[in-house]
Amino acid sequence: MRCAPQTVESSAERYRAALDMAEWADCNTVNVIGLSEHHDSTDGFLSAPLQLAGMMLARTNRVRISVSALLVPLHDPLRLAEDIALLDQIANGRLSATCGLGYRKTEYLCFGVDWDSRGAVFDEKLDVLVGALKGEEFESNGIRTRLTPAPLSPVHMLLNIGGNSKSAARRAARLGLFFCPAIDDPELEKTYHDACEAQGFTYGFVIYPREPATTFISNDPDQCWQQVGDYMLYDAKAYRAWQHPNRRAYAESFASNIEELRHEGKYRILTPEQAVQTLQETGSLHLAPLVGGVPLDIGWRSLRLFEDHVQPYL
Repeated sequence: MRCAPQTVESSAERYRAALDMAEWADCNTVNVIGLSEHHDSTDGFLSAPLQLAGMMLARTNRVRISVSALLVPLHDPLRLAEDIALLDQIANGRLSATCGLGYRKTEYLCFGVDWDSRGAVFDEKLDVLVGALKGEEFESNGIRTRLTPAPLSPVHMLLNIGGNSKSAARRAARLGLFFCPAIDDPELEKTYHDACEAQGFTYGFVIYPREPATTFISNDPDQCWQQVGDYMLYDAKAYRAWQHPNRRAYAESFASNIEELRHEGKYRILTPEQAVQTLQETGSLHLAPLVGGVPLDIGWRSLRLFEDHVQPYL
């Protein structure tokens, strides 16, 4: 939901469009809708992903809604568990969240959470969140309690653990959850599976990003770059401005202009034929019709081209 300064539509119009696009995805061969979380952002980056996920779940019947990442240290874990459990009641197994530590100090300051002890805070809050979502009695602030209603889905289908460090891999194994690193790193996978073996967790699983690229579809990519290039470049630069020394993520762009952005390949505009080929070769396509505040009519045009000229070949 991040928007460049030149974005024409209001935030209300764009949120309503996001719900309409979720309904479109549900009627087509889209498998998952991804939502993220950030705070203290001047350009409208989504700050309430669980609320938006609930609205999308109410408008859909089939597509999965994934919050990645859910910044657990910034929240009360019992409150998070209650919200996730309620959403799971209506989701029919279609909601999941990748729990993340975050990498922006300003977000911790906004919520009064200690930045220097963030790893310990993350572990403490995860223990409460996971314990609550197991549906059993657990302890929170010295009180024994349990969620009512409890979630219908098992906790390992509701939560994953994100991160790009060996501690994140071990954290996922300790909690008996799947691991979602932000990069394709065989060393992290080995660390995770070794930790799973030590924990006796027999169905550990790593979900790799597999080099996703923010994608538009157009019959005339050169013309489309002229229309949306500035929005994509804004998105890339805004994300890079949050760079943290310990962050490793494929999605981060290092482009300083549109030509560099095109050449880099992390943001791309494909013809329908190229989109079909990409799906055949990689198995996935990351459509991003709202990226950087791109005009809604262009975003919809990309989705319609997928529906009419890519989907029939799947």
